[in-house]
Amino acid sequence: MFQSWSIARRLFVANLLFVLLLTAAFGAAAVIEARNRAYDDAGHRMRAVAAAVAANPLVLQAADLPDPSAMLQPYATAFLDDADTDFITIMAPDRTRWTHPNPAELGKPYIGTIEPALRGESFTEVTAGTLGPSVRTIVPVKDAAGSVKALVAAGVTVRTVDVAVSERLLAVGAIALAVLLAGSFASWALGRYLRSVTRGWGPEQLAQLFAYYESVLHSVREGVILFNTQGKAVMYNDQAAELLGLEPADVDRAPDAAPRLSELPLDGSLKALFQSGRTAHDEIHLTGSRILVVNQAPAVGPVPARSRQKPAVYGSVATIRDRTEIESLGTELQTMKTLSDALRAQTHEHANRLHTLVSLMELGRTPEALDFATKDLELSQQLTDELLSSVDEPIMSALVMGKAAEAHERGVELLVRTSGSTGAHGLDVQDLVTILGNLLDNAIDAAAAAEAPRQVELVVTSGLDALEFVVRDSGAGLDPGMVDDVLQYGFSTKASGPPRGGHGRGVGLALVRQAVQRLGGTMTISNPGGAQFHVVLPAPDHEEESA
Repeated sequence: MFQSWSIARRLFVANLLFVLLLTAAFGAAAVIEARNRAYDDAGHRMRAVAAAVAANPLVLQAADLPDPSAMLQPYATAFLDDADTDFITIMAPDRTRWTHPNPAELGKPYIGTIEPALRGESFTEVTAGTLGPSVRTIVPVKDAAGSVKALVAAGVTVRTVDVAVSERLLAVGAIALAVLLAGSFASWALGRYLRSVTRGWGPEQLAQLFAYYESVLHSVREGVILFNTQGKAVMYNDQAAELLGLEPADVDRAPDAAPRLSELPLDGSLKALFQSGRTAHDEIHLTGSRILVVNQAPAVGPVPARSRQKPAVYGSVATIRDRTEIESLGTELQTMKTLSDALRAQTHEHANRLHTLVSLMELGRTPEALDFATKDLELSQQLTDELLSSVDEPIMSALVMGKAAEAHERGVELLVRTSGSTGAHGLDVQDLVTILGNLLDNAIDAAAAAEAPRQVELVVTSGLDALEFVVRDSGAGLDPGMVDDVLQYGFSTKASGPPRGGHGRGVGLALVRQAVQRLGGTMTISNPGGAQFHVVLPAPDHEEESA
């Protein structure tokens, strides 16, 4: 049964018991302290009364008379009415009473301790007498020689003292009740708050929930990262650490030790998204070497039923998927499509040339047919030989040949100039296809949209240290203020419409920038009459051999 209680109920019961015990202890201590203080106050007051009576010369004078009671009884009775005491007893050193509130007790021996007074000392005691238990003080009456001639006892009954204590206990009880009510209300308020925060769950249930949460967090294939309102990554799983380049998260790490967003190795649009905390659905963001699909939503707390308060926002949670392999496959597919389009275009051109040759042969113009075939073969072979000799990579050569055919179909002349003979050994072919393919696509699009002459120029320079691509077009060029923007994912200067190549608008140049960074190269953009992209890629084979 106890395990089914919520944290709020357990805290309420525990705090209520604590308040009850504290109130009981405080009340008992207050009662004891009040009783002791009341007895002490009564003793001090009785000492003052007895000392005042003993200091009266009348008492010393009457002590030498044969019948002291005749003089002292009226005096003690009158003094008793003004002193707020229950009795004043004046007696002889042998305990014989000279005065007493009850005249029948005169002449009888005093009941109580008198030895310290006979030695000349004043003292207070609680003892039972003819009037019951009382607090009394005995003071000696001395003559000029210092001899004890009489004793004076003044006291109040315990019943009278208890009445005074009871009056104090009312205040003590009121304070204890106030403490009990205040503690109970605080326990109730705290329990209500905890009930709303924990949703009425007990600690065992919360422990199980945390265990499930940890299992799910580290078993999903997507990256999950949580940011609080202070911009700290309070929790993330192993997949998020791998995708974002973070240190593995420690489960037992204190919340204060969580890294801040500014300390994480993030930049660009992904960091801006995390900083904003806005809602995002399947947004694509590029990091140094990955293409990530990110979803983000605010982390909203529970809202009690029938409450008009807005739910508390504790931060944001983001899920991250790696799309790098998919994009790589898409690039490969686009490369194959480009090659197939090139083959289709070349097949079409080849068919036209064959028809031309057949026609010349049928007309009996064999020399002209032979000359036409020879020149066409030399032109195609020259472009192929130049590419293969400069960039010793058949796929790259096929890509350029395909783009040349595609440009010819769109009314654009692709000029290719090559120099050097080192080749592209050691560079990732897929990255090279991404870089050169997207740059040529953009250049052909820009040139096709411009006025004649429509040209795209590709300059390939290969050396011992680097491989360089320069792609320039005869288009309208780029606005200098947009040079940095065109490299951002999703930014495009093209008109809306179905994109070519399988990518969305504003993707190609962002992928080019990522591939260049992955290969450790640089890319610069200029406008010498049209847009010009200059890419420099270091040659890894040469660097490794030098090392």
